[in-house]
Amino acid sequence: MASAQDLAELIERYADGDGVHETALPRVALIRSSQRTEPLHALHQPALCIVAQGRKRVMLGAEVFIYDAAEFLVVSVDLPVVGEVVEASAERPYLCFRLDLDPASLGAMLIEFGLVGAPDDDRPHPGLTLGPVTPELLDAAVRLVRLLASPKDAKALAPLAEREILYRLASGGLAKTLRQIAMADGRLGQVNRAIGWIKRNFREPFRMEEVCSEARMSQSALHAHFRTVTAMSPLQYQKQLRLQEARRLILSRAADAAGAGHAVGYDSPSQFSREYRRMFGAPPMRDGERLRAQGAVAMVG
Repeated sequence: MASAQDLAELIERYADGDGVHETALPRVALIRSSQRTEPLHALHQPALCIVAQGRKRVMLGAEVFIYDAAEFLVVSVDLPVVGEVVEASAERPYLCFRLDLDPASLGAMLIEFGLVGAPDDDRPHPGLTLGPVTPELLDAAVRLVRLLASPKDAKALAPLAEREILYRLASGGLAKTLRQIAMADGRLGQVNRAIGWIKRNFREPFRMEEVCSEARMSQSALHAHFRTVTAMSPLQYQKQLRLQEARRLILSRAADAAGAGHAVGYDSPSQFSREYRRMFGAPPMRDGERLRAQGAVAMVG
């Protein structure tokens, strides 16, 4: 069986410097950081993250999740999170394997191995979950990354290794979570439709009636299920998206504070500045200058 050290050595080989490195393998990225990072906001898409070395803290609303080589992270819907590498150094950098979760691949695997099951419990589960890294799961991840050295073999073997990873997750207790990602007709599918509407319209005034119509749920049901999955209300989710996009515009110098606030839907500059400072800990322009000076980059994974 492969070890976490084997995975760490592979990530060091193929991750050229700090940052998030997309690979030639579909849906696979490798993340490296040679130093601890400050808390950074990002929109985390559905993915599996396995840490080979180091430790990371992720905050979702008021909930805090800490994971390292002993536990994996699974995200089942698009979530605005705050991520912070808390254990890393030049000698022992933070190293992480990320596999983006594809609903079609999940659905095919669940059907093939008879893991679809009966929808006896349609209640959605939290959108962010930790679980133990088993030797079998780690071994499959290592075999997948090793295929970067054999592009000809990867075309045939990478889908098999990815399917085994998904199988290990499902058979290890995450079948319901994965089933919710793959099947669009359950409660998580309805919450996902609400999330999609908010992402498409986050610059516009919030309209709960339209979000409920998109999700095909009552207002009370949507609030309850949305909070279970995302640890926040639909309106709080919209605010997170607005402020993250404004921060991106300011950091890239695409807009000043007033322009960024207006671009993401704020009519009041003072309200924008107040909410921005509450979320990021500093006024917009000072926050942008500080992040540029530090070269800060949000690492999802």
